[in-house]
Amino acid sequence: MRRAVLRLPAAAWTVLVPLVSLLALVLGWGRDLPGFAVAIVALCLAGAVLAAVHHAEVVAHRVGEPFGSLVLAVAVTVIEVALIVTLMVDGGPKTASLARDTVFAAVMITCNGIVGLSLLVGALRNRVAVFNAEGSGAALASVATLATLSLVLPTFTTSKPGPEFSTAQLTFAACASLALYGLFVSVQTIRHRDYFLPVVTGTDRGDDRHAAPPTARAALISLGLLLVSLVAVVGNAKSVSPTIESAVAEAGLPQAVVGVVIALLVLLPETLAAVRAASRDRVQTSLNLAYGSALASIGLTIPAIALASLWLSGPLLLGLGPVHMVLLALTVAVGTLTVVLGRATLLQGGVHLVVLAAYLFLAVSP
Repeated sequence: MRRAVLRLPAAAWTVLVPLVSLLALVLGWGRDLPGFAVAIVALCLAGAVLAAVHHAEVVAHRVGEPFGSLVLAVAVTVIEVALIVTLMVDGGPKTASLARDTVFAAVMITCNGIVGLSLLVGALRNRVAVFNAEGSGAALASVATLATLSLVLPTFTTSKPGPEFSTAQLTFAACASLALYGLFVSVQTIRHRDYFLPVVTGTDRGDDRHAAPPTARAALISLGLLLVSLVAVVGNAKSVSPTIESAVAEAGLPQAVVGVVIALLVLLPETLAAVRAASRDRVQTSLNLAYGSALASIGLTIPAIALASLWLSGPLLLGLGPVHMVLLALTVAVGTLTVVLGRATLLQGGVHLVVLAAYLFLAVSP
């Protein structure tokens, strides 16, 4: 027992890298970094991603599923929301669509990229990826409802010109998002927790179940280092964004590509954690991470933006354009057909990845 507990905190790099990454964030925040400094920050960002995945797994081992995936999804989303609000407060009118672009990018990356990769890895390992249709279906339905209420309806409302809500409509959307997200978490963790537990198969390695769980102290240390790692991931992604913006401008690409790149960087911890879970036949854990991240992104961002709008100047554009609405509808339709049976093959994983590829291509070439 003693040896297992000491092994969980792992090598010293999982403690050192988050602290070094946080130091790099403090030293580089708000400065125009030269090329070599950007390279160092990028290395720190990659190290912080790996450290975040490790500490998330330690915490998940202590609290069990689906609490473990919920911790990582909520933690990274809260930090991401804080970054969005900060950028919108400081950015002025040019950030009017930042919340919409970031949330939609998160939905597409999680519901197609993370889901597709997880199904692909699970099916490659075991021919068929198996998961709970009840839990995954409920999560997808919640994502579809929140995305439609928050990102589609503003395009069609008539109280204000343009794709934005009136104050009363934004308040309703914020309250509905928060209420539905809270209800989903309650169902996921208490009332129907069994719907979100991994399906045990004959090839299940069961490594985490046979290993002794970490002590409460070790889990708390990992939780603290997880938060430090996620702050470093999001903050360093912001630090390298000027370089990304310059590269995008020089390449003649749309400015929206910057938001997609930042979203990809911020969601790296969840992506790696989901793929690792799928490689161990925990596809349900991977889907919990994917849909949970999408839900948290909408359910926490919209209320935060609604609150921030009290002192934000300028319009708040939330409504999607026709192309993105088509992609969202396709994502929901494909996701429904995937989760309804509770099992998927390589084909379903490939279909989700093609939808993500279409979104990324149209972001570059609208």
